[in-house]
Amino acid sequence: MLSPMTAAAARISFERAAGDRVRRLVATASDGARQRLRPTRPRMRALTVVGGGKLEWRSVPAPPPPGPLGAVVRPLAVATCDLDRALVLGATPFPFPLRYGHECIAEVLSVGASVANITPGQRVVVPFQISCGTCAACHGGRTGNCTSVPPLSMYGFGLIGGHWGGAVADQLAVPFADGMLVPLADGLEPAHVASVADNVCDGYRHIGPYLPSLLDERGEVEVIILAAVSRRSLFSASVPLYAGLTARALGASAVHFVDCRPEVRTQAARLGLNAVAPGALRRGFAAPLTADVTGQPGGLRRALSLTAPDGICSSVGGLHRSGRLPIGEMYMRNATLSIGRTHARAVMPAVLDLITSGRLQPERVTTTVAPMDDAVEVLRAHMLGDSTKTILTA
Repeated sequence: MLSPMTAAAARISFERAAGDRVRRLVATASDGARQRLRPTRPRMRALTVVGGGKLEWRSVPAPPPPGPLGAVVRPLAVATCDLDRALVLGATPFPFPLRYGHECIAEVLSVGASVANITPGQRVVVPFQISCGTCAACHGGRTGNCTSVPPLSMYGFGLIGGHWGGAVADQLAVPFADGMLVPLADGLEPAHVASVADNVCDGYRHIGPYLPSLLDERGEVEVIILAAVSRRSLFSASVPLYAGLTARALGASAVHFVDCRPEVRTQAARLGLNAVAPGALRRGFAAPLTADVTGQPGGLRRALSLTAPDGICSSVGGLHRSGRLPIGEMYMRNATLSIGRTHARAVMPAVLDLITSGRLQPERVTTTVAPMDDAVEVLRAHMLGDSTKTILTA
């Protein structure tokens, strides 16, 4: 909690709606104390990260009946995120304990009196970010920065995320049902699309907003995706793999997938991507669209060096407080850099359209599917192993 990145996250968390965030944190703490002293609400189980790489089931209060705009859902399939290995092993600025899980497909159990478009019994995608769907930011497609809630409001990230709960639980409260929940089309298997709540959309946003216009302009476009520049990277590789599949689905002439880890390159090659080690790219090679999904400052610099003149580099950023950029080189090449978090709810319709059409198959990235009852053992194996994407099913 004393790291520079935690200080930066705390500053962002409280730069707007600080009173709302403090009230929510106080209410969460007092509710927990009240339930321990005088239980009044039904209990449920919730998977909790307690530090030291340890996860455990805890008994916690179940969500109360939803407010007028809200819903209560039952998770059906929950996916690991690429950040989870680093998070559980204590290599991120998110303090413990925290409720685990933020990518899920769920069944709607109940809705508030003012909810118009969501009904009990529906299967829905639950975005990992909290958004109202009605503010100016949401209408502008910037759902990750919804102004109806404090900054960085999201499931599964504990104190910094605002204590909204975690998806590996018996129930989950959704504050804005119409604004957040996206009905799942008939025929889609929840385990196949659980990661649409975050990582699939994160992969898409590096490609979808840019590739179609580049294809219109240039006819043929090659894409370079940097997944890892160190074999010691704790981040899983699903986002860059989803980005590669999206690029293929949208018509890229070639997708070059760069990763130091042999097992990840093997998986990328099975998906039809040109998988190479960082040193294997020929000198001077560049592409009009590059994606930095390394989470490391060195990876971003490498991606920018591979961005062609007038090209675009989209980056996930990372958990480092700062990093050096080749500003002069970017200036000479007229390079455009986009860095930040995904606006998951805003891009979900386009992602689901690609999936229902059969052009994007995120299940091809999944490496493990297991019952949610076995979450502690299965997730421990995921965190200590090299699994790319683990799905827990109810």
